[in-house]
Amino acid sequence: MTASGTHRPSGPFREGDRVQLTGPKGRLHTVTLREDGELHTHHGVLRHRDLIGLPDGSVAANSSGHEYLALRPLLKDFAMSMPRGAAIVYPKDAAQIVMQADVFPGATVVEAGVGSGALSLSLLRAVGPAGRLVSFERREDFAEVARGNVATFFGEQPDTWSVVVGDLVEQLPSALPAGSVDRVVLDMLAPWECIDVVADALTPGGVVLCYIATATQLSRVAEYIRNTGLFTDPDASETMVRGWHVEGLAVRPDHRMVAHTGFLLTARRLAPGTVAPSVKRRASKSSYGDDDVEQWTPGAVGDREITDKNLRKRAREAARAAEGARIATASRESEHPTE
Repeated sequence: MTASGTHRPSGPFREGDRVQLTGPKGRLHTVTLREDGELHTHHGVLRHRDLIGLPDGSVAANSSGHEYLALRPLLKDFAMSMPRGAAIVYPKDAAQIVMQADVFPGATVVEAGVGSGALSLSLLRAVGPAGRLVSFERREDFAEVARGNVATFFGEQPDTWSVVVGDLVEQLPSALPAGSVDRVVLDMLAPWECIDVVADALTPGGVVLCYIATATQLSRVAEYIRNTGLFTDPDASETMVRGWHVEGLAVRPDHRMVAHTGFLLTARRLAPGTVAPSVKRRASKSSYGDDDVEQWTPGAVGDREITDKNLRKRAREAARAAEGARIATASRESEHPTE
């Protein structure tokens, strides 16, 4: 079976299917159906055989009469509940990665590192049966968890996927021919260390996407990509998702939201020997020198420097505003003296 979904996740429940059960008070349970399996809770026992043969979206009662809604988990449900060896790429970011990197059916995609395999699932679906995903992971234990999760979701390990245990910089040149990779997704601590080898592997016009957690990492990898001269100017963004409570006339934002999880930075590989037209921007001071010392100056971080004349003007404006507020306060107090 390939990652294209030849086995459609639909139809009556079968033994071996993953099923998400929503019980009393909305609590979720995810089980793998077995003929002799049972779900035990303090509300009673639900036998798996009572679910086998029912259509997706059915309701079954346990031994105490409590009802459970049974649905096959969606990819986002599976990703959020699967065993984790490392932190996962959240569904909101995985969706943006597939779109911003333009992962298409038939593409050859490189991913590093694989973590727990959450992003691998989305990439495998996107490349389809004619594509190929090569995932690099330094740790064998993480790779083992990822293999198990992917095999669980697809029913077996897709033949469009291979996992290479080792360092991307060392392994990529021998794993894939130069210029043969369409997309590269880097989810690692120091992606700038891999940019040179990624540039060699990418086909002209190919996309590199970096998923990074902090603003300092974002700054460093952007400047590194820009300074190579091998890519278009990098583009950075982040995605925030806020749910809404909608019940009758009670319509409001949820009290909790999934805010910052990571930054996405993308750039496209230029053809060999091409020099991109220069982008007009204010000159900035060096951000990272050869000695790896960050120059934390206002100019380096993009702040506009204010002249002494403008600073004196702002001080006069602040003083006038403060005087106006003092006069208004005195006027109110004279009109309504305290007793």
